[in-house]
Amino acid sequence: MSLSGWHLVTGRLRMAPVGYWDLADLVALKADPLAYARMLGGVRNPVQTAEDLATDIQNWGAYGFGMWSVRALRGRFLGVTGLMHRADGRGVALRFAYRPEVRGYGLASEAAGMALNYAHDRAGLSRVVAVAATENFASRTVLGSIGMVEAEHFSRYGVSMLVYQSVRHQNGG
Repeated sequence: MSLSGWHLVTGRLRMAPVGYWDLADLVALKADPLAYARMLGGVRNPVQTAEDLATDIQNWGAYGFGMWSVRALRGRFLGVTGLMHRADGRGVALRFAYRPEVRGYGLASEAAGMALNYAHDRAGLSRVVAVAATENFASRTVLGSIGMVEAEHFSRYGVSMLVYQSVRHQNGG
C-alpha cells in the first residue's frame, strides 16, 4: 500500500480525488438504488450528482481530504470512498458506495482502511466517524474490519442508526 499526495494505491485498487472526468461514472453510481439508496440524501439525479462533485472538489482544496474515485488498477470504476464533514455536527465521516456487482470481494474494506489511515496519518484527524443503519450488516462489517467501533445510536426518519468511530491521538498517546 502506498500514499502519494492525495492518491492512494493498494495491491488491487487505485484511489484518486474525484474530478470532472468521473462525472459519468458518478451519475451512474448515484442513480442506482442498489448502490446509493442507503446513503444520506439517497439516490441522486445527474444535476445533484454534478453539484455533489463540485462540492467534493472544493473540499479537497479546503481541507486536504474528500471523496476518492476507487478504480481497479486497470482503470475500471468500482465506486467511491471518502471523508466529509457531516452536516449534523458529528464530525468528519468516512463514506463509501460501490457498484453492486463488485461487492463481496473486500474492496470496500481495502479502500475504507486506506481512507481511514489517510484521515489519521495525513489529514491529522484524531477522530473519524461513520454512520450505518443498524440493519446494514455489510457496511457495519466493513467498519468493524477496519477497526472502527460503535460509539452512539440515533434514529433518522424512524430508522435505527449506529455511529462508529476511530480515535487516534496525534501525539503518540
